Amino acid sequence: MSNTYVGSIDQGTTGTRFMIFDHGGQVVANEYEQHEQIYPEPGWVEHDPVEIWENTKEVVQAGLDQAGLEASQLAALGITNQRETTIVWDEATGKPVYNALVWQDRRTTDRVEELEAAGKVEDIRDKTGLECDAYFSATKTEWILDNADPVKLESSRSRDLRDRAEDDELLMGTIDSWLIYNLTGNHITDVTNASRTMLYNIHDLAWDHELLEEFDVPESMLPEVRPSSDENLYGHTDADGFLGAEVPVAGALGDQQAALFGQTCFDAGDAKNTYGTGSFYLMNTGNEAVASDHGLLTTIGFQRSGDPVQYALEGSIFVTGAAIEWLEDVDLINNAAQTADLASSVDSTDGVYVVPAFTGLGAPHWDGRARGTIVGMTRGTGKEHIVRAVLESIAYQTRDIAEAMEADSGVETTTLRVDGGAVKNSFLCQLQSDIIQTDIARPEVDETTALGSAYAAGLAVGYWETLDELRSNWHVDEEFEPEMDDDQADKMYSRWDDAVERSLDWAQEE
Repeated sequence: MSNTYVGSIDQGTTGTRFMIFDHGGQVVANEYEQHEQIYPEPGWVEHDPVEIWENTKEVVQAGLDQAGLEASQLAALGITNQRETTIVWDEATGKPVYNALVWQDRRTTDRVEELEAAGKVEDIRDKTGLECDAYFSATKTEWILDNADPVKLESSRSRDLRDRAEDDELLMGTIDSWLIYNLTGNHITDVTNASRTMLYNIHDLAWDHELLEEFDVPESMLPEVRPSSDENLYGHTDADGFLGAEVPVAGALGDQQAALFGQTCFDAGDAKNTYGTGSFYLMNTGNEAVASDHGLLTTIGFQRSGDPVQYALEGSIFVTGAAIEWLEDVDLINNAAQTADLASSVDSTDGVYVVPAFTGLGAPHWDGRARGTIVGMTRGTGKEHIVRAVLESIAYQTRDIAEAMEADSGVETTTLRVDGGAVKNSFLCQLQSDIIQTDIARPEVDETTALGSAYAAGLAVGYWETLDELRSNWHVDEEFEPEMDDDQADKMYSRWDDAVERSLDWAQEE
């Protein structure tokens, strides 16, 4: 054990990270590479899958070099990924037919509204646990097959993508499938990522034939679905490939489920919130798929080989960390670290509220036509008020989810485990505790997304034997308790509702 480690590829919205962990769950290496964000039209977001794969190879090799390790010292590789982001590629050549459509992409909003008008939303929710939304992979796959430029064949003739899909020439997958395919040559996904496609029945644990027919997606395009921690392995890296060794690829989870696993939320009622580009609040509901009456998603939390799936309730917030990036984009700050100093330089926002609905609103509102809004400004409003209002918007959106989660589950969260880049900001953590009136626990290893997929892979190959081993690895860095009077928190939050109301249904067709 002392000479072997577990590697984790964390392929996120803005970049790709590779981390190596030892048996104690401590970080041995950490390498990161950003990739380009492509915005062809307003509301459209794309990534280049080839760039992502090339970056993945680079960070894996750089991480091994940083730690002074050989690839043969990796007991296993785990993968975690930005969920819902969708790729269609040519099975023969391995080349994408179009850029990846990112989970933030809103180009299929009209299609979602057609489904709503046709009364199909409830059926989709009953089968998949998801809101019918452009967020998920089903409408993205449909759009690529209907609208992407035809692939040129070797004969220089072009054929319709739908014909090629029907002829079993194309594969579809989320980013985990794309990486597993490039690492091992196998077309596999795990149950958590399958549950985010809007094509997978989370109760039957199978691709749903009626949904495949609705979106005209041939089942032959779809990956095989496996447990998140798979003793049978997804495959091995090629000894003649870039690593020069056969490393087992044994674990995969969508990034938010990976963070749930990395935070050791293994029992019903355990909850975590990850603050990344968006924020994602998940509560483990055990072996029961709890239906939501408050705009939350019912999703698969994880599955170990031979065990039943564990389900989760999820609140998806599309824009949190991305709102801080926006502050940089418009030159209100130079870097994210400035936000705490600027926000704490004033006692309040002076009545300013920012609703960062840049790509619509997720849970619990689910309005794809909502847009970013700033309200309450006066001539005395300064950038420090706007910066503070952006941080407060992260806390308010999380309270939206926390209240819905409590109403659906009947479980009151006494401590919320947090992770992601934004939780390095202690001002935000304290603000979050104040707004939701709940204790916040920040772990020592805050890259819990990568840690979760490493745990899944390591468990599959026996690097870790039990969940209790992983629980013992979890240590608190700092806890934050509410310091604000609950009446004051309630008063601030009530005005947030008013601000959200002004952002709704803003983007209209010309």
